[in-house]
Amino acid sequence: MANIKSQIKRNRQNEADRQRNKAIRSELKTREKQAADAAAEGDADAAFRQAQKKIDMAAAKGVLHKRTAARKKSRLAKRIAD
Repeated sequence: MANIKSQIKRNRQNEADRQRNKAIRSELKTREKQAADAAAEGDADAAFRQAQKKIDMAAAKGVLHKRTAARKKSRLAKRIAD
């Protein structure tokens, strides 16, 4: 355990950030699965747009790197197109 006040605060901030990032990543996985399932049923448009939006938001917040976000969107679009 840290003895320095600033490090104690930093540890709290890191844990809060970790929990937030974990929630966002979990939401991304859920949206990607929903889009893939909707594509199998033939109604992928709304689900794909929602997944794309969540990926873009994660990249904007710094949870994902912008190129990782682009790769995820590209792969998802390819899966839906098939």
